[in-house]
Amino acid sequence: MIMKVKILNKMEKKLDFLLEDTDPAFANSLRRIMISEVPTLAVQWVDIHDNNSALFDEILSHRMGLIPLKFNPKKFEFTQDCKCKGKGCPICQVVFILHKKGPALAISGDLKSSDKSISPTDPRIPIVELLEGHAVKFEAVARLGTGIQHAKHHAANVSYNFYPKITAKGSKADMQKAVKACPKGILSVQGGKLVLKDPVKCDLCRLCMENAEGVEIKGDETRIIFRVESISGLEPEYVVSRAAEILQERTEEFNSKLKRI
Repeated sequence: MIMKVKILNKMEKKLDFLLEDTDPAFANSLRRIMISEVPTLAVQWVDIHDNNSALFDEILSHRMGLIPLKFNPKKFEFTQDCKCKGKGCPICQVVFILHKKGPALAISGDLKSSDKSISPTDPRIPIVELLEGHAVKFEAVARLGTGIQHAKHHAANVSYNFYPKITAKGSKADMQKAVKACPKGILSVQGGKLVLKDPVKCDLCRLCMENAEGVEIKGDETRIIFRVESISGLEPEYVVSRAAEILQERTEEFNSKLKRI
């Protein structure tokens, strides 16, 4: 059976879609890969030349590692797979330089990149507040990694829930009770039937069941609503498609090893 995908909502950093003819096992595998196995770019280490700010070197380095970076994933390689053999080159790493004196607020937009196509996703991210006489000067090297290695490489926040199915065998009065009990106001009575006006917004809280007799709502495990929010420099649709490719690669690898047994 071929799975079906329907886009429900698409924004710059968010993507909601409905996956049909599937099951919870596949959905959970896809979710885990989207979060922790899609490669992202993040600062790996920082060489600090000068820092007399209020922050210790370790805190400053930690903040740098958490700044999400925009990059083209098709033009970047893992350091261990690069032709430079881990020495570091424009294909596998990018260097950011910051040199600023106070009084001022050092922000992500102050970082000078060795590759103009790679930059923080937002130029307004605070790095450190510099007072009179304070200064920072450092070089930060960013490389590819995955969320399995470190949380700073998480590509997206991903959640899913089963598509809601509602049935009502009670009276119209019971149906109206269910309508009133819904905290999101997405239930209504139409043609003598209780219906969900917007099933995507339903989170299966079951208040309609608890407040009205004869009303039952449950999730359809073959139809699953995904909500993907990118927290990296990657577009959410790329995170989904790349995760699907990784899952397919893992499946093919497993089948290949299974045949050798």
